[in-house]
Amino acid sequence: MHLDVQDLKKFYYRTGLGRVAQRAVRDQVRALWPDTKGQTVAGYGFAVPLLRPFIGEARRVVALMPGPQGVMHWPAGQDNMSVLCEEALWPLETGQVDKLVILHGLETTENPTALLDECFRVLGPGGRAVFVVPNRAGLWSRRDATPFGFGRPYSLTQLEVQLKRHSFTPESHRAALFSPPSQRKVWLKWASTFERYGRKMSSYYAGGVLIVEASKQVYAPKKRGVAVDVRAPLRILEGAANPVAGRNLTGSN
Repeated sequence: MHLDVQDLKKFYYRTGLGRVAQRAVRDQVRALWPDTKGQTVAGYGFAVPLLRPFIGEARRVVALMPGPQGVMHWPAGQDNMSVLCEEALWPLETGQVDKLVILHGLETTENPTALLDECFRVLGPGGRAVFVVPNRAGLWSRRDATPFGFGRPYSLTQLEVQLKRHSFTPESHRAALFSPPSQRKVWLKWASTFERYGRKMSSYYAGGVLIVEASKQVYAPKKRGVAVDVRAPLRILEGAANPVAGRNLTGSN
């Protein structure tokens, strides 16, 4: 079940907790991809909080928002870069995307197989995708006061197995949102400290979200050599291995 785009917009841009979440997850994604010059970067779900650092750097940035969620103009005050689309029918050419961000997309879809197939289709060979999902073992997936309390949470093993089934190769994983999912000012004040120490202690259990980077590897098909059918093979040199002494042609005895 997808959340409404207006509810997501309100959380990330109008609440202190949303801004904390935005900054924590965005910093991790940016650390994975410090340079996207000349590349096409796309996001699906509600990935716009994580895409802004790539504007002006990447060759193209596009935010794909699923129909059940709704769409909004993004970024504010600039030419629109967002588009409404079907979950498994994106208006992108095959192999066009270099970097892909999925936020509030995988855990809320009713058809993860079709969604992952579409992710694989739009990525070019060697392209990379980041999947951000609620951590099953974290606190954020247990409270519906945030968007991470909706949909299906994942463990790291569950997510990596699902990605491998769709031909993705998991490359690295991280975690974020180590602070409690609370709007209280005291927790918001210490959020950056929680993030800093949380990443040192655990990337599996304590974080509110899991961040897995995966690549699309396309291998060349193995082909047998082309057989050559020689209908009339030459036999000129067959006797070279066993020469026969020739007769004396001078006529002498």
